[in-house]
Amino acid sequence: MNNLNLSKKMLFVFLGSITCTILFSFFFIHYLYTELYKEQIKESIIYQGNRTASHYHYGELSDSIIEKIQWYNIVSEYEIIVVDRLDDLTSYFPYKIDYQSLINDSDEKILETGKPVMKEGYVDELNREIFGGIFPIKGENGLIGFIYIYVPLAAIQDVFHDSLPIIILVGSLFFLVLFLILRRVWRSLFEPLQTLQTYSEEVSKGDYSNRLNTGRTDEIGKLATAFDSMSRSLEEQDQRKKDFTSNIVHELRTPLTYISGYAQLSRNKIDSSPDDVKHYLSTIEKETERLKKLIHDLVELNHLEQDVYTLETEPIAIAQLLLDTLELFVIRLQDKNIQLSTSIDEELILEGDPKRLQQVFYNTIDNAVKYAEQSITIHLTASKQGAQYRIANDGVTIEEEDVERIGERFFRTDKARTRTTGGTGLGLSIVKEIVRLHGGTFTISNEITETIVIIELPEQIQRSENS
Repeated sequence: MNNLNLSKKMLFVFLGSITCTILFSFFFIHYLYTELYKEQIKESIIYQGNRTASHYHYGELSDSIIEKIQWYNIVSEYEIIVVDRLDDLTSYFPYKIDYQSLINDSDEKILETGKPVMKEGYVDELNREIFGGIFPIKGENGLIGFIYIYVPLAAIQDVFHDSLPIIILVGSLFFLVLFLILRRVWRSLFEPLQTLQTYSEEVSKGDYSNRLNTGRTDEIGKLATAFDSMSRSLEEQDQRKKDFTSNIVHELRTPLTYISGYAQLSRNKIDSSPDDVKHYLSTIEKETERLKKLIHDLVELNHLEQDVYTLETEPIAIAQLLLDTLELFVIRLQDKNIQLSTSIDEELILEGDPKRLQQVFYNTIDNAVKYAEQSITIHLTASKQGAQYRIANDGVTIEEEDVERIGERFFRTDKARTRTTGGTGLGLSIVKEIVRLHGGTFTISNEITETIVIIELPEQIQRSENS
């Protein structure tokens, strides 16, 4: 059964329904024949036999009485035999019932007590079953005769002769309607599944363009919606994979080109221009460090994205951690003549990983310094959700279509990837992962001429005892 496809299973169900219905109809008709028709005949014979025998309870079985009974036999639907002695009964009814004599010793004993004996069975000569009863007729001095009433039972097809065409017609209509319903269900169910199978094969080959727009809200519709969502997601992931490959090739090509070029120049001028060689070696060293940082950031990001990574949390004076990080940028801020404004709640205590949270501060401040022209504003305050860290810088703002992509691997707003801003395009990706691991949120937006990064860190914030 498990090896059959769904269409064959539905055909099996349809044929099984027909078989079960036919069997049920057969047993139901047989029940009506046995329990209703035969029972009705039995009750009628008992009633007629007792009624007939009671008319002659105190008389003798004279010729006139026998004639009356014979007359009743003519107008009645039953066959009636009246005899004086029980032995004479076999002369009038010389047949055997189920290949046995009509009367046996046990029947005689019952009749002597005045009780009737019912007889049922197949009579070969009549080619059908009969049902009857032998009723004793009592006189003043005992039994004066016997009445045997019997009726040949109609065959089951005769009993339901008028009903069978109706049963066959209704049954045929039922199976026709059932077939049409199953056919509609088959088309409604299997055609989308067959289409889904075809589209799935296309997806496995890298074609994500097909969509199942069924417009349905049932399980098939939900499955189609899930397939469309999966297909779009795979298409986006495939595109991101291509972008990732293109980006990493671009990022690696530049330092490797510099290293290769300056290494060749150094080899050619090692004897003639020692000063130039020193400059070349210095450039090679810088590009090597840049390449090492790229690989380090990429490995670190992959490590952070793994669910097995565990933060080393402890209570942190988060304001002091931010101030310590700002100290690392004093010289760069002075060189670029950038004005720094801060609003820091120095009493905030946060449960977290200090090394990772300092990395969040460092990467966001480093990013702001790269793109700021005149000013940077930093706020660290308590909020309903926990602690809010907000950093904004003036200068070049982010295009609206790029805002949602901030934090993707190697994505940078400087499409030319100039060497003046540098960076690997992984800094904010690392920030987003660290914030996620802390249960926080990361958002970035534009306001006129400012780019604003807002990070909400989780609760578990405590005030110091002096607050």
